[in-house]
Amino acid sequence: MCFVHVFWPDTALYGIICLEYITSTGVNTLIDSALEVLHKYYGYDDFRGDQNKVIESILDGKDTMAIMPTGGGKSICYQIPALLFKGITIVISPLISLMKDQVDSMKDLGIGAAYINSSITQSEILNICSALKKGDVKILYVAPERLESGEFCHFIKGMDISQVAVDEAHCVSQWGHDFRVSYTYIDQFIENLSIRPVVTAFTATATEEVRKDIVSQIKLKNPAVFISGFDRANLKISCLKGGNRFRHMLDYIRTNGQQSGIVYAATRREVDSIYEKLRANDISAGRYHGGMSNEDRKKNQEDFVYDRISVIVATNAFGMGIDKSNVRFVIHYNIPKNIESYYQEIGRAGRDGEKSECILMFAPQDVITQKYLIETSIQSPERRLNEYKKLQCMVDFVHYNGCLRKYILNYFGEQVDYEECGNCSNCITKGEYVDKTVDCQKVLSCIYRMKREFGVNMIVDVLRGSLQKKVLQYGFDKISTYGIMKNYSKNELSSFINTLIAQGYISLREGEYPMVVLNSHSVKILKGEEKVILKEPARAEKIIENSDLFEILRNLRREIAGRESIPPYLVFADATLREISSRYPVTSQQMLDISGVGELKLEKYGDVFLNVIREYVEKNKIHPDWYFRKNFSEESGRKNNKLRTFEITVSMLKNNMSIEEVSKKRELTVSTVLSHITKYLEQGEKSNLKIKFDDLFTKDEENVILKVIKKLGISRLKPIKESLPDSISYDMIKAVILKDFILENYN
Repeated sequence: MCFVHVFWPDTALYGIICLEYITSTGVNTLIDSALEVLHKYYGYDDFRGDQNKVIESILDGKDTMAIMPTGGGKSICYQIPALLFKGITIVISPLISLMKDQVDSMKDLGIGAAYINSSITQSEILNICSALKKGDVKILYVAPERLESGEFCHFIKGMDISQVAVDEAHCVSQWGHDFRVSYTYIDQFIENLSIRPVVTAFTATATEEVRKDIVSQIKLKNPAVFISGFDRANLKISCLKGGNRFRHMLDYIRTNGQQSGIVYAATRREVDSIYEKLRANDISAGRYHGGMSNEDRKKNQEDFVYDRISVIVATNAFGMGIDKSNVRFVIHYNIPKNIESYYQEIGRAGRDGEKSECILMFAPQDVITQKYLIETSIQSPERRLNEYKKLQCMVDFVHYNGCLRKYILNYFGEQVDYEECGNCSNCITKGEYVDKTVDCQKVLSCIYRMKREFGVNMIVDVLRGSLQKKVLQYGFDKISTYGIMKNYSKNELSSFINTLIAQGYISLREGEYPMVVLNSHSVKILKGEEKVILKEPARAEKIIENSDLFEILRNLRREIAGRESIPPYLVFADATLREISSRYPVTSQQMLDISGVGELKLEKYGDVFLNVIREYVEKNKIHPDWYFRKNFSEESGRKNNKLRTFEITVSMLKNNMSIEEVSKKRELTVSTVLSHITKYLEQGEKSNLKIKFDDLFTKDEENVILKVIKKLGISRLKPIKESLPDSISYDMIKAVILKDFILENYN
């Protein structure tokens, strides 16, 4: 055992960091120690995204704020420093159920953890306090309301606290989407501790305004701020306007019957109604909302977490707060109150990084429901107006005609340079771009001639020639635009105007009753200086095709989880099972090479899984995957002989597989496969890489693309795409650039 003493000006003696791995592994930096902990307890060899930077900042004793997407691994960022710090880490979290999941998961990994919230008894709290005194607890989760307890604060003051981590830190800001009064006690709680610890704050959904408020309210001292990006590339985002919502949802759930999913609804009554209908249609479903007893909520949540039911229906407001990694779909039956809530809730899907789908359903009645909830729950006029503004952004999102992912990222202040993400309903829906300038001019002209500010419904009535009393009362039947858009139905025209608003061609004056107003874009369109081009437009598809071995391993996982009374994903995540089922590890060393399999899990579950895999391999006459057989010798100099994901792709291509074949086998997009090839080349590899492009484009298509590239260059894809026929996709352009420019330079 070796101790490294680290002293910081603000945090004198608490920072004795135990680096037990130094003597055995030779590592000599804090981040190396963190990597060793990551591998030993969590089974991963590398950090994702900015995790290493965030952890290094915390280990250096700096106050740190990290904005990371849901599922981006925020908890690891404070858990690993907690294991390296000498003292205790206190995690402040508002999500009671998430606390339990996190603590259960850490205990399963052999980490001393506990939680204190309203769900446990006084005697249990006393036992936890005793364990804290003995040093048996490294990480303590507490609900923010606990900070109001003088008794608790006095007890904690006498403990050696190394870190206070504030999870869901947006709750401290009154401009955030989920303000909690109890969070305002955090700065006073920290100030009263004997020695100020490192203070860290984490959230997935914070605009720039909210981020500044977090720093101010928690009183972070010169914090290091990390914004990892808000994108969740594995989530397919879809919007559905109109139609029979329940029928569409039922068809989707039946199509994906083996997958776990969450259905969010706006009210308890809606939750109960959806739940009853799903059960009547033989769907294995449960429900979860604040009107149920604690016992029923706990049972239903555990049934869902333990895969005893496949679907849970829950209220938006209550929130699930679960850490279930294999949720494959999230359906919003009603729109949530703002983009922050929506993005946090869809973040429950695909936390394991696997492909998942998020479907947002919309009906105009949803807006009325959300306005009622705002009116009845918020007293401050200033905050109420802010919530109306946020709700309008949510409505704009539903009606947005461009890339939905881009809309969300722009909302959080993250600029992206692509026009289409290829993984949202607007980008993948087949349709053509249509010039709607004339129809837009009709709408704008009508707004101008009405001379007063009105909402969308009144404008629709005038344009359709309604005989409504108010239309006639204001004399709108006399203006030239009265009745000029009768060819549209009321719903179609309302949707069209909302789309114009979402695209920024018209503006709204926010409030309980938003009013439509013209803006600078409106004037340019009326003058013919700017055009309005919109895309005009679908059977549910399976999210992921599972192999036979995957299903066998999933059943084995369920049996083990049942015996140990733990959620199945705590045995191995879906992503781990899927990698096993495609790579066929047959030895312990090969099993350790699977992402998500660490030494502790190998010791605990390795033999039983390996026996099943070997039996399957022998029965089906499968040779252990060639990249286990071939590349272990080639990659022996690399840590744990592990192939990085782009190297696996390239190895498959080297074995004469086409790009399309690799895409299907690895369940990757063609664009991702192309980026893997580029990344491989950027590593300085010198091998002559022969790739088949025949299934991506014809020779004629290649020549057409090259002709445009000769004029425009290859620095920007959008101008190239706009100069080519619609039949030429972005993937085809990228593939031609890779073949004729990038590969030419490396081979």
